[in-house]
Amino acid sequence: MNTPAHALINLAVLGRVTPPAAVLAVLAGGLLPDVPMLVFYAVQKLQGMAEADIWSTAYFAPQWQAFFDAPNSLVLIAAGAAIAAWRRAPIWLLLFASMALHGVADLLLHHDDGHRHFWPVSDFRFASPVSYWDPAHYGWVVLPIEIGVSCLAIVKGWQRYPQRRNRAALVALGAIYFGFMVFAAVMWM
Repeated sequence: MNTPAHALINLAVLGRVTPPAAVLAVLAGGLLPDVPMLVFYAVQKLQGMAEADIWSTAYFAPQWQAFFDAPNSLVLIAAGAAIAAWRRAPIWLLLFASMALHGVADLLLHHDDGHRHFWPVSDFRFASPVSYWDPAHYGWVVLPIEIGVSCLAIVKGWQRYPQRRNRAALVALGAIYFGFMVFAAVMWM
């Protein structure tokens, strides 16, 4: 899924968390696994690399793949969650639960561009038959579903979180999501 959609959907899925720190943990957990990807993209653009080269060549370089895989490792996320549970740290547990939800969604929605979700235990990459973006692997079906579910998540979040701070975060994330979609349409279509 597109990065902001992870945070929106995770907030809807993980239920009613009201303290601002809990909401922030869920949002952060939805975003953190993709932070290396955003850094990668910024570096490539600053170096003047063309869009096609970024996603067909640079993305698959081993050093970048290692950078992407660590925060997407369900093994490392589970270890973090176990430590959070042991330490009785519910905010951290929410963060790791949100990261795990992100990882499972990515596992199911990446065809040939997925992560090593079981690193460092395994270098296996699951090639899902479905892609969130690739039309050759049902991206033309999945992307509209992602947009619809993200819109529903915004509505649900608005109903669930009457606090101004939480609603402001929700509105900001929704604006980022739709701005990202416009950016993607302009850059990649």
